[in-house]
This record gives sequence, C-alpha cells and structure tokens, in this order.
Amino acid sequence: MAWLSSGSSNAGLIKNLASNGLITSERVKNAMLSVDRAHYAPYAPYTDSPQTIGYSATISAPHMHAHALESLLPYLHPTARVLDIGSGSGYLTAVLAALIGPQGHVVGIDHIQGLVDLATSNMQKSEQGREWLKSGRVKLVKGDGRKGFKEDGVEGWDAIHVGAAAKEAHAVLIEQLRRPGRLFIPVGEGSQYIWVIDKKEDGSVVREKSFGVRYVPLTDAPPEEGE
Repeated sequence: MAWLSSGSSNAGLIKNLASNGLITSERVKNAMLSVDRAHYAPYAPYTDSPQTIGYSATISAPHMHAHALESLLPYLHPTARVLDIGSGSGYLTAVLAALIGPQGHVVGIDHIQGLVDLATSNMQKSEQGREWLKSGRVKLVKGDGRKGFKEDGVEGWDAIHVGAAAKEAHAVLIEQLRRPGRLFIPVGEGSQYIWVIDKKEDGSVVREKSFGVRYVPLTDAPPEEGE
C-alpha cells in the first residue's frame, strides 16, 4: 500500500500510513504525529512521495520513514544513542528524538553544510525542536557519514539509520554499533536493497537483505564555494 497513504494534514497522513499497515506500532504512530512534516518538506508535505530539498538531496517518502522507524524501534529505548546519516532536512532525526527519552541522544550528520543549516532551521520551527537542540537531545553536524561519527562520552550507537544508498554496508558503521545494536541501510549502485544488520550481545553480526528501494546515492560532498 506504499504510495497510497497521502493525506491533507499530518494527522491524516499518519492515519493512512497506519490504516495501510505501514505503521504498526503505537510508539511510531505517536512519534510521527508529534513531528509536523510540513516543517521539513518544502511542498506537498503530506504526500506519500519523496521530495527534493535542494543540494541534489531528497526527503524520503513517509512510508519509507515508517519502515525505518518500525525496524529500529526495538533499539530506540529511553536512553538510546542514535545516529542518523544523511539527515537532510532533519525530519527523521526529529522523529527519532521523539522515540527516545530525555536522557537519549540523536546525532544527525550530513556532508553538506547547507543541509545541516536547513535541518537546524527546520527544527527550530517548533517549541519541541528548539528544546531538543538546546538540551542536546538532538545534535546536527557536518561530516562524512560513511565513516560514522565518534563523539566524546558516547561509546557506540544503539541504532544507526542511513538515508542514502551506500555502495556497501560500511564496516566502520557496524563497528560503531553497540552490543546489541542495529543498522538500517540501503545498499547498491544499480539495484538497491534495504539491509538490516544486527550486532548481537556476543559481538556476532547478522545481516538480513530486505526489500528493494530507490534512494539517492551516499556520495562525496560537493566542493565548497571557492574551492
């Protein structure tokens, strides 16, 4: 039922995603209801389709966000540490923040400063978003997400989401998972598939190839102006 869940409001969109079986958890439903997609999508925010956000980047369709959130949900506990790679306009970063507790921490990383600035501006459109940025529940940074992200005081990530198609499931991302931890990543240059990769408590790694997708590629950042 993907692509058939558009609504005339945020509540309508989420209701349709749930009615069509794309959202199955009340936690995911409530988190998506709490973050207005209109703050993060430039036009037709409640249409169930991807949209351009500038810089040759897109915000994924809402049903793809729902898939990612449902997959990562078991690892999004109140004190979870979460990394959102290719955070773009900041939407999924915000929903991930809604799914953890005030002692949790989400880092959104993008290799384009303009998108980091856009995500920051978007999050500041709501009182909730402003508080998350102020408290440190959400942090938005510029960097090469293919290398993951190491932060003082954070020993690995409970959950890592990748929002663009990688050429491979980068080993460094798996290394940065906690035990247990989960990586949700689209992989492929032609045919693309979602891979869900779990690191178990004993350090063993289990990889599951899931459904086919079409994402923009995870690439080098474009040259900065003047380079």
